[in-house]
Amino acid sequence: MVSVESAVIARISKGHEVFEILVDPDKALQFKKGIEVSIENMIAVKEVFKDSRKGERASSSELEEHFHTTDIISIATEILRKGELQLTTEQRKRLVAEKKKEVADIISRQGINPQTNLPHPQTRILNAMEEAHANIDPFKPARDQVKSVVEKIRAVLPISIERIEIAVRVPIQYAGKASSIIRTIAPVKSEEWKSDAWIAVIEIPAGRQAEVYEKLNEVTGGNVDIRQLKG
Repeated sequence: MVSVESAVIARISKGHEVFEILVDPDKALQFKKGIEVSIENMIAVKEVFKDSRKGERASSSELEEHFHTTDIISIATEILRKGELQLTTEQRKRLVAEKKKEVADIISRQGINPQTNLPHPQTRILNAMEEAHANIDPFKPARDQVKSVVEKIRAVLPISIERIEIAVRVPIQYAGKASSIIRTIAPVKSEEWKSDAWIAVIEIPAGRQAEVYEKLNEVTGGNVDIRQLKG
C-alpha cells in the first residue's frame, strides 16, 4: 500500500459534488490503461474524501446517495474508471510524448502537403505541433485529437487531410491476398469478383496512397492496375 505522502488524487464529479481518493500513481495509471491491478493495494487510505487536501471526508449518506453503496473498493473502482487521475509531472510528460507520436503518426499517414501532394514525415508533424503549441490530452484517443491538432498546425505547416477513391484490378491468382491487405487499410466501397480478376473501389486518406500502391505491387509482383477516381 502506497503512503499518503506518495499518493496522488483520483476524483469524480457527481452533480455539484466532488469525491476523491488517494492512490498509488503508478498502479492507478496501469489501471487506467486497462491493466488488472488490485484496487485494495492501490489506495493509500480506505476513505473517500470531499477534499483530500483538507482531510474532509464524505459521509456515509453522501456515498449512498451518489454511489448507492458505502463500500470503499466499489467506490474507488468507479472513481478510477470514470473519473480523473492526477498525474505526476514525470507521468504526464511521458504520456503526452507517447500520445503526440500517435497523433503525429496518424496525421502523417492521412495528411499530405498540398504544395507537393506528398505526406509530411512524422518528425515534421511533431515539430509543427511544438511550434503551434498544440494541446494533447494524454487519455483521449489519438484519432479523436487529429482534427483539432491539424487545425492548430495549419498555421505553421501546409497540410490537407483529404480522402481519395481508387479503383484496383488484381488478377484472380493474387485476389485473396490483395483483398485481405486492402481491408486492413480501408473499407471496400464496392467490389466485383470475375473469373480472371478482382475489381474494387476503396476510399483512403491521400497520405496513404503510396503505401497502398507499394503493398499491392508487392503482393502481385507489379501485376495490378490502379486508378485514382477522384481527389
